[in-house]
Amino acid sequence: MPDPLLLQGLVDEALKLGASYAEARFHRLSSLQAIMINGAVIGAGEDVSEGVAVRVLLEGGMGFSATTDLSGEALREAVRRAVASARSAASYMKRPIRMGPGRLGRAKYSVEPKKPFQDVSLDAKLADLKDMYSGLELSRNGFKISNVTINYSETVEEKIIVNSDGAFVESMVPRLTVFYNMSASTGDRSANRWNQIGGSGGYELVRELRVGEQMKDDVESLYVNLVKAGSPPKGRMDVVLGPEIVALAMHESAGHPSEADRILGREAAQAGMSFRATYKDDVIGSEHATVIDDPTIPGSSGFYLYDDEGVAAGPRILYDKGRLAGMLHNRETAAVYGVESNAAARAMNYASEPIVRMANTYMAPGTYSFEELVEDVREGVYIKKYMEWNIDDIRWGQRYVGLEAYLIRNGRIGEPVRNIALEVTTKEFYSSIDAVGKDLVFYAGTCGKGEPPQGVPVWFGGPHIRMREVNLR
Repeated sequence: MPDPLLLQGLVDEALKLGASYAEARFHRLSSLQAIMINGAVIGAGEDVSEGVAVRVLLEGGMGFSATTDLSGEALREAVRRAVASARSAASYMKRPIRMGPGRLGRAKYSVEPKKPFQDVSLDAKLADLKDMYSGLELSRNGFKISNVTINYSETVEEKIIVNSDGAFVESMVPRLTVFYNMSASTGDRSANRWNQIGGSGGYELVRELRVGEQMKDDVESLYVNLVKAGSPPKGRMDVVLGPEIVALAMHESAGHPSEADRILGREAAQAGMSFRATYKDDVIGSEHATVIDDPTIPGSSGFYLYDDEGVAAGPRILYDKGRLAGMLHNRETAAVYGVESNAAARAMNYASEPIVRMANTYMAPGTYSFEELVEDVREGVYIKKYMEWNIDDIRWGQRYVGLEAYLIRNGRIGEPVRNIALEVTTKEFYSSIDAVGKDLVFYAGTCGKGEPPQGVPVWFGGPHIRMREVNLR
């Protein structure tokens, strides 16, 4: 890693050239990936991405530049490019960009793995993947898993962030991710299941996150869907949703529409808008609906203590007991809204600018056990896992298709049903909740946003919830 004084020198140089604000970020990603299809290793390799990003503000225009060349002259040239870009942009700005306030920090932190990646050989890692595959029951009673793809990834992210407002943050976070995809069929029916499991830490996460057990459980879900399940009911009825679907909904129907830059229209041409830009009411759901985004959850995929603008992170409440609450802000959007940044600025790598992003978004748990949620349902459905989903570009209309689901009759779980679809608006989703479970389960994901696109690691989580009289198709 470069000397932090070198980055401070770049900030000072930008100020000498006329910038009113400047930041320099060293960003290094060291990774190893391996891909296995049906038990055979297709490929494995290591990669290192590192460089320095420079961002400056001059007369209301923002300029950005990045380089992989860490020599002094190349870095100074990056500063000059960023300043020239900002000066050019300033003449076109209808609304000059300002950097709002935030709790800037001077800190150094790291996630210390129990089992560092370098302490486990590649051969041992590949052997573990093969054991996961060989432990799956791939065929029975006409049911067959025809393809299992497993992608293993480990990454160590190192950063140094320095800016002209006094921030200095140095960090190191290792992360592990296992993604798998399964295709199954029986007779003339087929189904697919993909899943992503991950967190921050070392190789110990393979065991702690029960990767092999989750794969076996997903095979069983495919079997239930294709062999045991019958036709689903339709119409309005009560539904108990599993944490997996609740978690996804938190990310899509609470997290994304609460991104301040999306509300302001920055994402309109690429990913759409937010219903919060035109929504006139502050009520979005029942008193049971509280949604939080918290980067500081230990072990999470989206873990960080300071964002890429050097602002200290903490929990951000997006929906508070059914009411719209805070937004996700970087310092630019905080200035527009007249608030303090809540540390939502993240960049995918050295070549990317920090933009407003989620970290770990979840519904706050309640007090009900699973049995209590079910026992008060006379006729309804328990949807445990999803197979597919979609949501519109203002994050209002949404649909979730169940992979594993069961009828509920008189407070008891009954026979499985196939491919049931829940269709609701965002307000219907949160307003229909009348009870929330005390369990809380997190799931890993890679959230995409921006142009050029950026993918960053996140968690989304939720408990079981009960919804009254929602639409099933």
